[in-house]
Amino acid sequence: MTDRNRAVPTAAETYPVRTVEDLLTARHAVRAATQDLGFSLVDQTRVVTAASELARNAYVHGGGGTLTIDRLHRMRGTGVRLVVRDEGPGISDLDGALADGFTTGGGLGHGLGGARRLMHEFVVQSAPGQGTTITVVRWATP
Repeated sequence: MTDRNRAVPTAAETYPVRTVEDLLTARHAVRAATQDLGFSLVDQTRVVTAASELARNAYVHGGGGTLTIDRLHRMRGTGVRLVVRDEGPGISDLDGALADGFTTGGGLGHGLGGARRLMHEFVVQSAPGQGTTITVVRWATP
């Protein structure tokens, strides 16, 4: 027996996030995935904005990493899952990092919290000295 609402990913695409050029390539790949899945322009922008922020954090704070894009399909629609990984120092104050206004680099401090608000699902795995993995999902609005 199968669960009709269970998401089934297609082949994942993984992109390096080690240079400024990689950030642009990752943004374009996320945009293409959301377009392929039939996301509205507003939802495309939400996902690309979240992906850009997460990839930039991995590059700046985590010393580089990867962005993996999974196209998800389920009975009630399609979605996209992004997994951003780095092997940096980790996030020592996760609650603080998710709060608006928190910044370690002089930005506006909307990064992780803003990305979380733009996506339907948001999970952070991080420990000091062990890097960070952030997994986010957004489902296409019918």
